[in-house]
Amino acid sequence: MPFITIDLFEGRSLETKRELVETLTAETSRILGCSADSVHIRFNNVKQEDWSTGGTLWADKK
Repeated sequence: MPFITIDLFEGRSLETKRELVETLTAETSRILGCSADSVHIRFNNVKQEDWSTGGTLWADKK
């Protein structure tokens, strides 16, 4: 039973998330030979002020 966790910045549309989970579920199921119902995907929506790369907060990169 695969569990997929996706960390991304807040603000993605419901339509975008639907498309992503449909594609990831289908491909995970195909590659692993498991049922689509066994694929679990969780989004962690992160504020840009809570994510840093290279010592700089993404909120400061604007």
